Amino acid sequence: MRYAFANATVIDGTLEAQPQEGRCVLVADGRIESVDAGTAPSGYRVVDLGGRFLLPGLINMHVHLAGNGSPKSGGKDPKKTVDAIFATPVGAAVAHLMVAGFAKAALMGGVTTVRTVGGLRDLDTRVRDEIAAGRRIGPRILAANEAVSVPGGHMAGSVAVAATTVEEALAAVDAACNQNADLVKLMITGGVMDARAKGEPGEMKMPPEMVRACCDRAHARGRIVAAHVESPEGVRAALEGGVDSIEHGARPDEDTMALFAERGSFLVTTLSPALPYALFDRSVSGASEMAQFNGKVVFDGIRECSKAALAAGVPVALGNDVGCPWIAQYDFWRELVYFHKYVGASNALALHTATLGNARLAGIDRVTGSVEEGKDADLVVCARNPLEDLKALREVDMVMARGILVRHPHVRRNALLDRELDKFLD
Repeated sequence: MRYAFANATVIDGTLEAQPQEGRCVLVADGRIESVDAGTAPSGYRVVDLGGRFLLPGLINMHVHLAGNGSPKSGGKDPKKTVDAIFATPVGAAVAHLMVAGFAKAALMGGVTTVRTVGGLRDLDTRVRDEIAAGRRIGPRILAANEAVSVPGGHMAGSVAVAATTVEEALAAVDAACNQNADLVKLMITGGVMDARAKGEPGEMKMPPEMVRACCDRAHARGRIVAAHVESPEGVRAALEGGVDSIEHGARPDEDTMALFAERGSFLVTTLSPALPYALFDRSVSGASEMAQFNGKVVFDGIRECSKAALAAGVPVALGNDVGCPWIAQYDFWRELVYFHKYVGASNALALHTATLGNARLAGIDRVTGSVEEGKDADLVVCARNPLEDLKALREVDMVMARGILVRHPHVRRNALLDRELDKFLD
């Protein structure tokens, strides 16, 4: 299908982007053919945007396709739940459909690329390939499949393999590579969701020699390594071990920022998952006093690390850890708002980071991330200018993924989630 988006106000995804009114953007064979064609040629289906804003699809750099983000009451054992799901072919098939459905929900929220960092078995790569082949509708997926953790480590046994030895960890890295995963994910420290004591989210779980061995193996097989870390010690161990991206981050210091620069690593800021633990009233979140304490430490650490990274020129990406409680698949736009509100990024920087900036750090900027001739037609349309108010991204009128157009994308919103999270938008 060939499309001509007439009367478009284009925001191209560059940091200096300014609205370009009255453009006619042509799309043919899934790619952007022209950004300013003047008028629509014959043979194109004309979509008159009436001055609405056309911009690159959003790119979410930290996603788990195994959850829908609904608030949880707690008490469940994730490992037992996952084991039960895959105990039968029917359960495994349902899980497959669930992951595909969550990927589609992300697309309906204006996200045209996701980078998964821990999932159920090999479902992320399977759904990735189905979408790429046109058998399902969804975003481009950069998939890690199961992460590598350790016994008692973050998400061990659910969306991560629990490796007891270096050899087992290397086998897990090889398994992901053999499944054609795009990257490898390591769980180096504890996390808020599975902590059992104050301060545990920052505890080192994976030994440094395992970190180094996994990074060396992944790099040898052509994959980059992302690492879950929520303490200064974890950040240092990850960077010294060869990790390519720090997911979340922690309280920074000059040595840490120097390590980022020395290693050429980048930070993936994820304010969304810690915010409900840190800032919600516990009568709403259902979090224990311990969980709220841990959430506040992690939230403050992510904020401080993000600010320091921006000041030091360390590359920063945006992800929202979707799948965690209170973080829905369709709600990535909130992370941009938080990046502006809590880190101090301008609206322009937030939008650029979530589009072309994320594309560059993901290594896919030659094919997506900006409204540019020759790139894949990954686009969203919204009624208001996100450079003036990022909340304009809450409702997208259209979304296009590699030339496949969805008009009036349907998002089935969670009213409780919206009501409580909306309190932190202004």
